[in-house]
Amino acid sequence: MIVLDAYAVIAFLLGERAAAEVGELLRSEESVALTALGVAEVVDRLVRGAGIEADEVMLDLAELGLADAPDVEATLMVRAGLLRARRYHRQRCSVSLADCLVVESAREWGAAVASSDPHLLDVCRLEGVAAIVLPDTAGNRWTSS
Repeated sequence: MIVLDAYAVIAFLLGERAAAEVGELLRSEESVALTALGVAEVVDRLVRGAGIEADEVMLDLAELGLADAPDVEATLMVRAGLLRARRYHRQRCSVSLADCLVVESAREWGAAVASSDPHLLDVCRLEGVAAIVLPDTAGNRWTSS
């Protein structure tokens, strides 16, 4: 399984630089999922940020053919909170709680994370979670430091 972060889905739906690679992941034999919090983040960013109608966003998400993400248990949410408490730093690693849930979900499900977010990818590296590095909006790719 591959867990997409919200940016990967947004990039695909808006045709940004990572769109082709996300499309390849979606067409692969591998199950591809988005956490429930990731769905909320995609909807918020596309409706509020990009001005796309909510019905259109929901239809686009439904058409992606994402696997149903396993239910998120309270213990997984606690682990995401603890991960953020451990790794977050306002300047060096401003990883979001949603991103920490992606990391902990991937760990729980034995999955890889697909993202271009450098802070999320740093946390994946530090936590030993497999990652698929996507290009950011400028076409740059994260490299471990």
